[in-house]
Amino acid sequence: MHSIDLKSGVNGMAPTITLSSGYDMPAVGLGTYSLHGSVCEDSVCAAIQNGYRLIDTASFYSNEREVGEGIRKSGIARDEIFVTTKLYPNQYGYAGRAIDEALEKLDIGYIDMMLLHHPASNDVAAYKAIEKAIQDGKVRSAGVLCYYIREINTFLPKVTIKPALVQNEIHPYYQDGNVVKHIQSLGIAMQGWYPLGGRGYTEKLLNHKTLCGIAAAYGKSSAQVVLRWNLQKGVSVIPGSSNEKHICENISIFDFELSSEEMEKIAALNKDEKHDWY
Repeated sequence: MHSIDLKSGVNGMAPTITLSSGYDMPAVGLGTYSLHGSVCEDSVCAAIQNGYRLIDTASFYSNEREVGEGIRKSGIARDEIFVTTKLYPNQYGYAGRAIDEALEKLDIGYIDMMLLHHPASNDVAAYKAIEKAIQDGKVRSAGVLCYYIREINTFLPKVTIKPALVQNEIHPYYQDGNVVKHIQSLGIAMQGWYPLGGRGYTEKLLNHKTLCGIAAAYGKSSAQVVLRWNLQKGVSVIPGSSNEKHICENISIFDFELSSEEMEKIAALNKDEKHDWY
């Protein structure tokens, strides 16, 4: 389910995934978790000008205004760009107002994807506020983060609109294969945050001899190999960077294909090693 047609991608422009909501979402985007101020604006603008069409932000990142500014500065039409933001648990009690606040900060007319940042009390009520925002034309698609098999199975019967996306931590050291398969079997797209291992772990991961060996065979970087591995498993990715060279590199992964043997070698790196708390 939600296999990605990688043959339709070209370096600098990712293919899209058709979500259960009916909208198309690019398979590669820019994560903005650690980006702030003019660095955030410039990184978002550079990403879009270099072919990115998916930008991921969140209320918790305190950079929605800068993301909106970077989108406007890019010169690319709003309707060509897919923007994801998120409600944090401390907003679940007033989710309707929080959605309006996100719209005001982004100032881009509508939100393509609104996610719940974590399971928490009031998450169903907050999701229902997103459902209402979809009816009102403020939001186009809804989804959740950090929902695993038990969480998604408990959640689904309580909501009207099936989440179009689940965003979880996924990288070679934490592959969560059973969860990925379960989510995809429900017709829900899967997206990986921390695809390169996350803060403090990226360098060690990308220097792993297995990844370096595969990368050398294709004249690619280890980061490109990891991102390609995700996509070949049907998992969309949102690597973050403020380095324009890396931003361009992260979306230049459509001119090579990992063999089944190479996919298995990367699968063998799994340690069930989570790098963030949830």
